[in-house]
Amino acid sequence: MRKTMISAGAAALLLGGCATTQTASPYERAQGVLAERIDYRPVKSPAKNVILFIGDGMGISTVTAARIFEGQQRGMTGEENQLSWEAFPHTALSKTYNTNQQVPDSAGTATAMYTGVKTSAGVLGVGPEVARGDCAAVKAGELETFWDAARAHGLKLGLVTSTRITHATPAAAYAHSSERNWEYDGELSVDANAGGCRDIAAQFVETNIIDVAMGGGRRGFLRDADEMPDYPGEMGRRMDGVSLIDVWKDKNPDGTVVFDQAGFDALRPGQASRVLGLFEPSHLKFDSMNTGPGKDPSLAEMTRKAIELLSRSGEGFVLMVEGGRIDHAHHGGNAFNALSDTVAFAEAVAVADRMTSDADTTLLVTADHSHVFTMAGYPTRGNPILGLVKGNDKTGRPTGEPYLARDGKPYTTLGYANGPGAMEGPRPFLSDDDVAEHDHRQQSLIPLGSETHAGEDVAIYAKGPRSFVVSGVVEQTFVHDVVRYALDLD
Repeated sequence: MRKTMISAGAAALLLGGCATTQTASPYERAQGVLAERIDYRPVKSPAKNVILFIGDGMGISTVTAARIFEGQQRGMTGEENQLSWEAFPHTALSKTYNTNQQVPDSAGTATAMYTGVKTSAGVLGVGPEVARGDCAAVKAGELETFWDAARAHGLKLGLVTSTRITHATPAAAYAHSSERNWEYDGELSVDANAGGCRDIAAQFVETNIIDVAMGGGRRGFLRDADEMPDYPGEMGRRMDGVSLIDVWKDKNPDGTVVFDQAGFDALRPGQASRVLGLFEPSHLKFDSMNTGPGKDPSLAEMTRKAIELLSRSGEGFVLMVEGGRIDHAHHGGNAFNALSDTVAFAEAVAVADRMTSDADTTLLVTADHSHVFTMAGYPTRGNPILGLVKGNDKTGRPTGEPYLARDGKPYTTLGYANGPGAMEGPRPFLSDDDVAEHDHRQQSLIPLGSETHAGEDVAIYAKGPRSFVVSGVVEQTFVHDVVRYALDLD
């Protein structure tokens, strides 16, 4: 893209208006963006590679708050900051409902994005006619994914996630199941066992379509008699007496299995054709807690390694990268870890953007659903995004004092419509120190044990070959269509 600057007057004339006198840097940047848009020439030839980033639970309010959070970490007021994908030239809004729910779950939404078919909550890779938990209906209801089409065209396939690789978003890439919770055989229902349905971990190994997979969930691949040396006392969960890690090794004699940062660091593209990385018994650590001797590879590190490994063959690849624990922090009513993991997700996007070319790689950034996460009050510009609402006086200047609610107590900018942060009895009188704690749980309105998803649209951000089709308000199934179109799989 050729980058040119135009004057404020020229920008106004192009818009049919008057010249502006604003000179602050955000406004100057806006003029530069207009010039880039005018000069932009979309790449209409097919992509060689597609990288799909899914921020699990990363609704618009999360993106906005994370933008400010990241900016304030850099010493800015924050509002003028831009997350890595927010510079992408194409955006759309995606409708996330499931066929049976206004507010969706991650299994149904991932299936919609991978197959182009809207389906029910809780099911993976099957159509809406399959009732949740109905083992017998799975075979007839199986859907083809863009992963299947890419594999048939000789492309390499990769999954990177901060959750278990058997969790809903990654699992929908390779598994067909009427129950997202059947992650290992001990979780199968009696009827599913009797009906011969396979658990999700077993399907991962049996389908064997993923060349590079990195995340958590080791317990679902190990026998219940197998202890994990790096987690003393932590046992596998499989009850069938089968080590799926051994089965995977037998199927992939040139493959490499890694369990820790040292094994990850030793991976070399020329030495490992296929990789299975299982760094935790369950999910990976929140990014803010991922330090010390037991550190897991970060999302950005795994993204970099996956691109290096997948691109070595030169045949092209499809990679999905999930920031899965954004969702988990929101469910716990903890905005700090939700925003911290969103920033880690943004760094992974930035790494991929730096490593690839707009001429041959299409990048898509989206979310599967939103959360009931709000940003409210009238805080002054630059007020700490995780802090108490401190506003301005009548002249528009900051007072430095918290606004008080009708109960005479301060409140935070960020909150939740429901979840575990609901108050029973009088609210506490919060201090700046209270809300600065990383484990602080923002107040919610409706008391629930776990905060819920939300049903509003989420954004899709895109760049690279054929990404110009990403615009308007679309069904979530459109993500599938864009991937196939970008790679010319039809």
